[in-house]
Amino acid sequence: MSIHENLLGGPPPTHLPDDPEPRELLANGTAPADVAAKFPTSSLAWAQLCDDAFERGSVVESYAYARTGYHRGLDSLRRNGWKGHGPVPWEHEPNRGFLRALHGLARAARAIGEQEEWERCSQFLKDSSPTAAQTLG
Repeated sequence: MSIHENLLGGPPPTHLPDDPEPRELLANGTAPADVAAKFPTSSLAWAQLCDDAFERGSVVESYAYARTGYHRGLDSLRRNGWKGHGPVPWEHEPNRGFLRALHGLARAARAIGEQEEWERCSQFLKDSSPTAAQTLG
C-alpha cells in the first residue's frame, strides 16, 4: 500500500503542472491584464483580474474575469486527468489559480444575487479543497 493511496476509494488528487512564468510576472508587479494577454490559459492571471475588479467595486467585471479563469482551469484540470470531481489541493501551488477563480466566481455571483451559482461554486470549492475554502473565506 502506498502512503498516497486514497483509502476512501475516491479519485486521486489532481495536481496541475507548474507554470511559473505568469506567477513570477504577477509577483514582480506586471499588470494582470498584461499577464493574461501573454498567458491567456493562466487561471492565476484571470483570478488576479477578478480580485482587482471586485476590490474596486466592478462586480460584473469581476464575475466575467472569474468565469474565464474558472473555465481555463477546468480545461487544464481535464487535460491533467480530472474526471469532474475529486480533490484539487490548495497545498499544490499551481492549483491555486483555478481555486481562486472558483472562489471569485462564487463571490461575484453572490454579490449580483445569483444564489444558485453562488451555492454551486461555494460547494464545488469546498469539495475540491476544504483548505482553499477556509483560506479564501
